[in-house]
Amino acid sequence: MDSGRMGENSIRLFSFDQERSLVEVNPTKAVTTNRQKFAVLKGGRRVWAVGSVHGEATRLMALHDILADKLQPGDQLVYLGNLIGRGSQVSETLDEAISFRRLFLSRPGALVCDLAYLRGSQEEMWQKMLQLQFATDPRSVLAWMLQQGVGATIEAYASTRAEAERAASGGVISITRWSGQLRQQMQKHPGHYQFFAALRRAAFTDDGALLFVHAGIAPERPLDAQKDTFWWGGQGFQRISEPYGNYRRVVRGFAADHPGLLLEDYRATLDAGCGFGGPLIAACLDSEGALQDSIEV
Repeated sequence: MDSGRMGENSIRLFSFDQERSLVEVNPTKAVTTNRQKFAVLKGGRRVWAVGSVHGEATRLMALHDILADKLQPGDQLVYLGNLIGRGSQVSETLDEAISFRRLFLSRPGALVCDLAYLRGSQEEMWQKMLQLQFATDPRSVLAWMLQQGVGATIEAYASTRAEAERAASGGVISITRWSGQLRQQMQKHPGHYQFFAALRRAAFTDDGALLFVHAGIAPERPLDAQKDTFWWGGQGFQRISEPYGNYRRVVRGFAADHPGLLLEDYRATLDAGCGFGGPLIAACLDSEGALQDSIEV
């Protein structure tokens, strides 16, 4: 049977028969045709992954300084989401990520597909913020997002929490005008609009060994059916007790308890609480999912 057709059939079987074993799910085959949602890391020996930054540009700069000296030919790089939010240096954080991208891709042999940015919960909320006029209850949605730290990103683009609350109370026209002003401010920062357009839901190596996500997955679902579990699925991540599909390890960059660098049999967490008073973490994994190096600043 054609391998692509087999992959499609596996997804159908799993979607309609919840008693089927997870081994019938072939996440890699399911998503390789959708590059707008998933990043594919091709042919690398080692992958560096950076945990949640939460607008702490100073820590990201320090991490990049160390990482630049550690990079080897063929290394690849994934940011696991939440570059923005919470911290007071949101704009500077994106500027630093964009600047380091140029340095990373200027290395001999480096390819654009060697670097990926994942959408974290903060980036997901920001996209929803820019469409707040479509929310059924915009005031409640805004209040919840402010509690999660999105206010720092609002302020990074020349607005305030008070202005956001006034807009949300003023109805659709008021919100549309305010969100339009946010978009205009984003466009004044070179590369920021393009950064958000380049975000992917997850990344995986083309050999199917490593899967990178923001916060979690539901292990009973195929990769292209995770939906918002990527951003809010921490509990599902904890249920990973065997290989997910063919992946040797699933790596995430955010956990509510911020355990630091935590490597377990089939999963890994890179979150020491950057943005919550803790350090920023990056880790280097080889094609088998083994830890080769790490950075903590």
